[in-house]
Amino acid sequence: MIILNNRFNLVKEENSTFFFKLVDEEVYIYVFVLEENIMRILIQEKELNIKNTWWIAPGMNDIPLSGRNKFDLSPFSLPKYNWEIEEEEFLVYTSRLMLKVNLNGFYCKWFIKKDNKWCLVASDRKTQNYNFLESLGEGLYHYLEIIGNESYYGLGEKSGEIDRKGKRFRMLNIDALGYDAEKTDPLYKHIPFYITRNHDYGISFGIFYDVMSASVFDFGLERDGYHGCQYRYFAAESGDLDYYFIAGPSIQEVVTSVTWLTGKPLFPPKWSIGYSGSSMSYTESQDAESKLLEFIDKCKKNDIICNSFHLSSGYTTKNGKRYVFNWDKSKIPSPQKLIEYYHKKGVRIVANIKPFLLLGHPSYKELKDKSMFVIHREGEKPELTQLWDDIGSYLDFTNINTYKWWKEKIKNTLLDYGIDGTWNDNNEFEVWDSKAIVNGFGEQVEFGKIRALMPLLMIKASFEAQKEYDASKRCFLVSRSGCPGMQRYCQTWSGDNYTEWKTLKYNHYMGIGLTLSGVYNFGHDVGGFFGPAPTPELFLRWIQYGIFLPRFTIHSWNTDGTVNEPWMYPEIIDEVRKLINFREKLVPYFYQLFYEAHEFYKPIIRPVFYEFEYDEKTFLLNIDDLMLGPNILVCPVYEENTHEREVYLPLYNDGWMEFRTQKMYEGGQVVLVETPLSFPTFFIRGGSVIPFNDGKLEFGKENIEERAFWIVPHREEGITSVSFFEDDGISEEYLNGEYAFVDVELISSTKEIVIKIDIRGKYILKYKTIKFYLPRYEKRKASVYYKNVQVYSGDEKQIVFSL
Repeated sequence: MIILNNRFNLVKEENSTFFFKLVDEEVYIYVFVLEENIMRILIQEKELNIKNTWWIAPGMNDIPLSGRNKFDLSPFSLPKYNWEIEEEEFLVYTSRLMLKVNLNGFYCKWFIKKDNKWCLVASDRKTQNYNFLESLGEGLYHYLEIIGNESYYGLGEKSGEIDRKGKRFRMLNIDALGYDAEKTDPLYKHIPFYITRNHDYGISFGIFYDVMSASVFDFGLERDGYHGCQYRYFAAESGDLDYYFIAGPSIQEVVTSVTWLTGKPLFPPKWSIGYSGSSMSYTESQDAESKLLEFIDKCKKNDIICNSFHLSSGYTTKNGKRYVFNWDKSKIPSPQKLIEYYHKKGVRIVANIKPFLLLGHPSYKELKDKSMFVIHREGEKPELTQLWDDIGSYLDFTNINTYKWWKEKIKNTLLDYGIDGTWNDNNEFEVWDSKAIVNGFGEQVEFGKIRALMPLLMIKASFEAQKEYDASKRCFLVSRSGCPGMQRYCQTWSGDNYTEWKTLKYNHYMGIGLTLSGVYNFGHDVGGFFGPAPTPELFLRWIQYGIFLPRFTIHSWNTDGTVNEPWMYPEIIDEVRKLINFREKLVPYFYQLFYEAHEFYKPIIRPVFYEFEYDEKTFLLNIDDLMLGPNILVCPVYEENTHEREVYLPLYNDGWMEFRTQKMYEGGQVVLVETPLSFPTFFIRGGSVIPFNDGKLEFGKENIEERAFWIVPHREEGITSVSFFEDDGISEEYLNGEYAFVDVELISSTKEIVIKIDIRGKYILKYKTIKFYLPRYEKRKASVYYKNVQVYSGDEKQIVFSL
């Protein structure tokens, strides 16, 4: 039904909120002015379907279990704004963002200020932009025009190219085993946020939809002549249309804003940064314990530094089926002794858990009788679902009794045994009847309306279990599925990828989608999870790439019966060892990036155009590259038998140093560089200070912490000031002031390099000396000052001094 009279009237304005009503109908629209660069639109028909939000948590580490009231604006700054209304047009604006609304149909136009000018960057489609009174059928719709030369980035973990233009994507968490990284859709995560980059204006903005039902994003694939324009749209199965418009104008501002909007990224323990071992095959074996012990022995034999291990779900089997929280003593006779052995070798264990019970699970009847599962639409009996091994039911984490039961099981069956973290797996919640029922914290709701929330509540329950068990330690969790806000609690990865060359490339694109959507702590199954074993060359290239990601795990379930392990190919074990050792050396740099992600919402991995948006060429020439923090440009190899490749070095006055050769290049040019199998190819931008661990590294021992810094001076003149965070890396004591900052200032002139260093804070550093490494090509004299006292002057390339 087309609405002929769709005039909206302004009813009132209060508390940074404008309240509009459709004439003669119970349709209401709220416009919220939240920040200088963030406004929000919420459409309500009669009553809201979902009264709370679990995703919007501005600057928060956590939120209440039952969510936050959607009308609670207390976390926002609610800035000053101006507004006016005249006949059919409503106008409201801050210093950075302006909204114009044609009240006959509520057609929105969005303007962003750049160079003191208002630029039109987004406009609702002029015909049938929203689905008022189901005029477009069931569900939610939002149609926008395509304006000029636009690109679209984000949506979290999606297959295909980085730019989503001309594609359609489905948001629906699903177990996509062995997916095609170029084409498969949907995948494991539901992140309804994307960035629009208008290349004509050089302006970027984001739109975040706080909608938890299955949905679709179309970026210009659909065309319809009746609407007279190219358009894109968002459509969802159910709920309430509630979206946030986030102005840049830079991509950096959009990304940090949406991350702040959905909550603080977790600050993980330092041990989680190193190499994490895993293989599904170990725990599938009947002699799982010996396989697991053998892994440790081979790490020792091959001197492979390993900090943690992911214990796959095979440890829970009973009669060939997986029963969560059950230890299969026939496979692992003494779990505590196994865990103690791992701990003695310095390896933490992260155990796999799944949010469902099979019909034969010992606890199934108890939970069924207490209505702790997702319930069938007709009530009382649990909704049944096809799961691994058998039929079963998903746990209802909106039921407080289920939530408490889950936490107690984690404590009693895992943490009491010495397990260090939880691996929340198979948590896509594949309940296919959207009208199945969940408790809704006392207000029953259809499952479909909150579908994407369930993985988050599972993760939150697991997080709380660890926090309650030992509040002095930082929690560590991994989750395969998720949604906005997952960064508050856990690390993630791109699921069960298929082993082939193109997966390496398209997993990289997936990672960029995640990081641009506020999910920073991620990785991929290095080597490929499903399919044949990787060739030695593919395996090496994957490790070369993987050591630069926040999560570095080699994990597999190879269809040919092989196992992806560091030592799987003796002919390349030396190269693999060198790469893993190099990852361990980079831990201080990664730790600083995790700290900055937590405190300042800065991504760890970044597309090159994030850092160099002013150089339009980076949007075209650097899509296969990545920035590790602001200073390291990584240039992976995605094709077989490739021993050199072209790299575009972004326009940058202080140039780029290729690390392996220590050759300096000017920015703004394409260079041809060697890409050996023995070591990754990456550049450090001029004017950088990179911390690393220069101590002796050896498996099974408490490795010596020796702090060193790679110094790449400015080409001529410049100043760089950086403060590096230091603490014990495992406890919450930094919240009580037990931390220190190592302040380093690099001052370059045409004749001299000056390095000033100071230390402030309560935490006592573990190292007593500091080293600075200067490039071999550097001809200028260097001087070092510690606490304003000169401790070195000369032309050495390695400078060491005692604190």
